[in-house]
Amino acid sequence: MDKPTVICLTPIKNEAWILDRFIQCASLWADHIILLDQMSTDGSPDIAKRYPKVTLLHNPSPIFNEPQRQKMLLEAARRIPGPRLLIALDADEALTANFVTSPEWQTVLTAPVGSVISFKWVNFISDLEHYWTSPYDYAFGFMDDGSDHIGSLIHSSRIPIPARAPTYILNDVKAIHYQFADWDRQESKTRWYQCWERINQSQRRTVEVYRQYHRPHIVSDEQIHPIPDRWLQGYYEHGIDMTSIRRIGRPWWDWQVLDLIDKYGAAHFRRENIWWVDWAAVYRERYGKEPANSMCDPRSYFDKLIHYWLQKTQPYCHKLLIRILDQILKLFGW
Repeated sequence: MDKPTVICLTPIKNEAWILDRFIQCASLWADHIILLDQMSTDGSPDIAKRYPKVTLLHNPSPIFNEPQRQKMLLEAARRIPGPRLLIALDADEALTANFVTSPEWQTVLTAPVGSVISFKWVNFISDLEHYWTSPYDYAFGFMDDGSDHIGSLIHSSRIPIPARAPTYILNDVKAIHYQFADWDRQESKTRWYQCWERINQSQRRTVEVYRQYHRPHIVSDEQIHPIPDRWLQGYYEHGIDMTSIRRIGRPWWDWQVLDLIDKYGAAHFRRENIWWVDWAAVYRERYGKEPANSMCDPRSYFDKLIHYWLQKTQPYCHKLLIRILDQILKLFGW
């Protein structure tokens, strides 16, 4: 097989905080970087236009729909002729810099058509000197054979995964993840996820949703390790800053949550763990006036007690007794 064209596929929405770094890193291994911007308001498109390898597309949809955006990205990539290696990363991710010297990367470049390439996620924490590793492998790469992409509305696969596709799990080259390096941004995203679940997957139990989205809260000291030099050194040699975080005001997910509370009413989200934020103050911050609808904490004393229970037991949520007690909460609508 001829050497494939390496194409990076990335959806973006208000990623100015990290987009320069992402594009600079991806430009070292990708022949093309296709960015699909969904109505950013922070200047992300202007940043993207500065880089010659970037093709900037626009997603005008006002709703969150992962299969739709992945279809748009795939269609754009498949307009590039010849063999294609697709690598689907988010803007807060990067390959470890040792891809340059790792035999694994050469294996990826020569993988058979239809192969799926999975990476291990290494999550950088706020000091940007340490990380923890997710326990799963993530299918971010695909040696394109034209297969259809079938995804779910949220937390979808990013690439086609054909049945019985050969799969390569990389252990040396990893996917760096910066999501947890800015904890305020991470918490804002967690609040939005919980509200999205309430509206779009209301059949899911609140306890189940809480446990899922608060997993990063229970990473133990034993799971935290120093970041190896080989993951970043190649980027430093190209003058890329890998250890700073740019904070740009309030994370946009808080504006999204604010609009949902305004639309559906505070009581609709009384079981979601979002009420340690003063949403009336956020409304005043955004609009410069008092909200027309109440945005006060709608929880009862019992609701607050359950949130306290969930917080305190999160480190032990896999223990049998906690799981049994979580099931008992189902009787109370949780």
